[in-house]
Amino acid sequence: MRVLMLSDVYFPRVNGVSTAIQTYRQQLSHIGIDSVLIAPQYDGEASEPGFTRLPSWRVPMDPEDRFVLPSRFRKAALEAARDCDVVHIQTPFCAHGAGMAAARAFGLPVTASYHTLFEEYLHHYAKGVPSSWLKGLARRISRSQCNGLDAVIVPSSPMAERLREYGVTRPMHVLPTGIPLSRFHAGQRSRFRAHYDIADDRPVALYVGRAAHEKNIDFLIDVLRESLTSVPDLLLLIAGEGPALDHLKDRVHSLGLNNSARFVGYLDRHTELPDCYAAADAFVFASRTETQGLVLLEAMAAGLPVIAIAEMGTCDILTPESGAIAPPMHLETFAKELVRVMRNPQLREEMRSKGLAWAGQWSDSALTGRLAELYRSLLSTRRSASSGSTVAITQP
Repeated sequence: MRVLMLSDVYFPRVNGVSTAIQTYRQQLSHIGIDSVLIAPQYDGEASEPGFTRLPSWRVPMDPEDRFVLPSRFRKAALEAARDCDVVHIQTPFCAHGAGMAAARAFGLPVTASYHTLFEEYLHHYAKGVPSSWLKGLARRISRSQCNGLDAVIVPSSPMAERLREYGVTRPMHVLPTGIPLSRFHAGQRSRFRAHYDIADDRPVALYVGRAAHEKNIDFLIDVLRESLTSVPDLLLLIAGEGPALDHLKDRVHSLGLNNSARFVGYLDRHTELPDCYAAADAFVFASRTETQGLVLLEAMAAGLPVIAIAEMGTCDILTPESGAIAPPMHLETFAKELVRVMRNPQLREEMRSKGLAWAGQWSDSALTGRLAELYRSLLSTRRSASSGSTVAITQP
């Protein structure tokens, strides 16, 4: 079997979509399923076997992303689809139109992963446009695109519920992206702390992810300020870059927290990031718009206690079995829990043990195997007559 994947983003653009695609492709190859990927070119990267890079331009107001001419995307998809059995669309922009055209031209089954809750994002990037109008637009586009597919892949059960509210009637498969567990077991705490001149005994809380407005990092900065009254040497590490980075740095400076918060930018996922996880004492996360929240599982796999808001996709991860603490988005309560974890080594060890066991059930190999089952089902049934029901691939 060969799968055609199409995406408007991929590495070196670092985000959850890029990570998911990389994970899928690596693990599918291990079980005998080939994949062909079409994605934008960023800084002159060359195409390679099984991977076509398309010339692109920077997106206005969002320099991290790239725009590919729809006609070019469509042409590349039609050429690649001749030798493919299933089409898997990863993003809802030019890649979606190209993938649908290829699927129709060759009669191939087509699915798409709904990675991003766009209705909660657009108002951050379209200033001056009424939020209600943007949300309505996002819902209409999502409903139209999803109902044209054979099946929709969602990373969490709350995301499936949200799409049903939009009016999506196609079968929905709850299928999270797995994580490479072994990568996060090998981090070196002392190496990272020495490189960034962090004392061995200094308590460190860590955030990993895009520095974007919708990630609610301002709340974590407020939590830091509140927690310093009880843990005066606490350090908040923010690993990631994005459109809100300058704003966050300015806010840290204006609050006089330069010695208590540090921005370390994007870190190489294979070397620096595991060390960063190992160097921390707790992981903090406050995003309310995640469709899954892979970084929570990465932190657990690295043995970190997790304190995070449980909303949308993170609800499937932040269960009692996970060992994580999921306070409400209330400043004093969240800060109180962070302080409690930082002051209690026994509690951290208990959370670490539960988190490791929980993360172990979300491995990339196991979950990609379920994706392969879906591909085979789509291929065998083609345009299935079933619709309107949610087919939940059992959560780990």
